[in-house]
Amino acid sequence: MDDNFSLKNSTIAIIGLGLMGGSIALALKGHCSRLIGIDPDSTALELALRQNIVDQAASDPAKLLPQADLVILAAPVPAILALLEQLPDFTPNPCVVLDLGSTKRAIVEKMNLLPERFDPIGGHPICGKEKLSLANAERTLYYAAPFILTPLARTTSRARAAADQILATLGATPILLDPADHDRILASTSHLPFLLSSALALATPDECAPLIGPGFRSASRLAGTPSSMMMGVLQTNRDNLLAALEALQDELALLASALADHDYETLQSTLDSAREKYVDLVNR
Repeated sequence: MDDNFSLKNSTIAIIGLGLMGGSIALALKGHCSRLIGIDPDSTALELALRQNIVDQAASDPAKLLPQADLVILAAPVPAILALLEQLPDFTPNPCVVLDLGSTKRAIVEKMNLLPERFDPIGGHPICGKEKLSLANAERTLYYAAPFILTPLARTTSRARAAADQILATLGATPILLDPADHDRILASTSHLPFLLSSALALATPDECAPLIGPGFRSASRLAGTPSSMMMGVLQTNRDNLLAALEALQDELALLASALADHDYETLQSTLDSAREKYVDLVNR
């Protein structure tokens, strides 16, 4: 496989024309030779063609993937894992493969089993919103967002160049991470907040609805994410998520104990420490 990669001369295939894949398509259109969209949803395909978001679209990957120089897997984690098993049947041609999955260990393991003609590299953009679908896609969704890359030992300079050119076009900031480190960190910064938001929504009585303000809305926002998008993430990062949940439960128990014992000195010092930690985390 040629070590050089030129985005402007390449055909890019995006499997999954939802929020993430659609936003990449909007950002890449005009920066590559040809843009292909693949999605099982006929409504998404029709919208992508009608709005000229892609040059070609199909529901069957085997119809268009043989044209691709680079394939972007923009689907939920279980679908990405299934697609990685099917890719050899979809195209006989060499191509770079980049995924957008929210966990990396299981995906990278599957990537490593691909035939030699494939040049894989793992990826995970740290951006998005709860409103999914192509209708909510934004050309600037990835702008200034961290975009984690998890290269494999077999990842070539061609795949790295392809990923770098795509990220530069998106305006995203590349961050290199080991897949295990990625999953451990994202358990605390992404997957745990989803569960915490869900628990907060469930614990709030219906009678509170008329008095919900911005604090509750921001704290519970992630509960609006469809479970279908998160189940594969929770399953493939179960061990790290359980550890993160245990740490959270310890902190909640400390707060509950201080309140129960009227220990307001401990409560205040704990909250002051939390504020300092928050400021430090978000301003690094």
